[in-house]
Amino acid sequence: MSEASPERIWTHQDPDYLPPEIDTSKPSIARVYDAFLGGKDNFAVDRAIAMEGMKHFPDGGGGARNNRAMLFRGVKYMTEQGIDQFLDVGSGLPTMDNTHSVAQRVNPDARVVYVDNDPIVLAHARALLQTNDNTRVITADLREPEAIFHHPKVEGFLDFSRPIGLLLVAVVHHLGDDEGPAELVDVYKSRLASGSYLQLTHFCSCAPEVRALEGVLLSMLGTGRARDLKEITRFFDGLELVEPGVVHLPEWRPDEPVKLPLDLAGNCIAGGVARKP
Repeated sequence: MSEASPERIWTHQDPDYLPPEIDTSKPSIARVYDAFLGGKDNFAVDRAIAMEGMKHFPDGGGGARNNRAMLFRGVKYMTEQGIDQFLDVGSGLPTMDNTHSVAQRVNPDARVVYVDNDPIVLAHARALLQTNDNTRVITADLREPEAIFHHPKVEGFLDFSRPIGLLLVAVVHHLGDDEGPAELVDVYKSRLASGSYLQLTHFCSCAPEVRALEGVLLSMLGTGRARDLKEITRFFDGLELVEPGVVHLPEWRPDEPVKLPLDLAGNCIAGGVARKP
């Protein structure tokens, strides 16, 4: 997130400034992802998972960077199609080219709500979004869509009678099969107005290394489920997929020619963007 603020931001080197609800002895999805990206906003418990994962999947950071690049391209595309409000569920810790910075470069009046269940995300956003009136952040869980839709910082700020860009980027794979992920995504889609877009990315079970990484995440983090392209495509049922459809991330409307065959980092996550008719 690009807006600077004089408010102090905590890091793992500044434990005394941590919000009291953050337990540094327990791993967090957002912080593990930050560790894969080589960030500083994580703790030993998070880095241990990333390090173990990279024993099986050495370029886990490359996969995470491909995911961020796909978010950039998807948000830019949606904004250019006229979308001026976004709901980013499971947004994680801020890095370069977040949803609001991409959208507001195209349309300075674009509104964005970030949603994450990790209080660490809220701690960052309070500082980094202090001067941005068109961007808000709330603490809520993907599994409780009604709590998100009816949150006081969402109601009246996002207009669900108009098209919205819904982002479920690298978050649905943290739902187990027993949690009905496709049905949950259907609930979100049902609340979108005609002309809205869904951008979704997901671990793809395309290689044994991905399955090995899945095992690490499930055993050490308790979450992280790889699915095949057919299962990932199911999340877009009822929507009109934007070309080229559901593909491995480097292949989705790349800014530069993509070298084929894709390497493991390019194959490990798939996704797409689709419009609600």
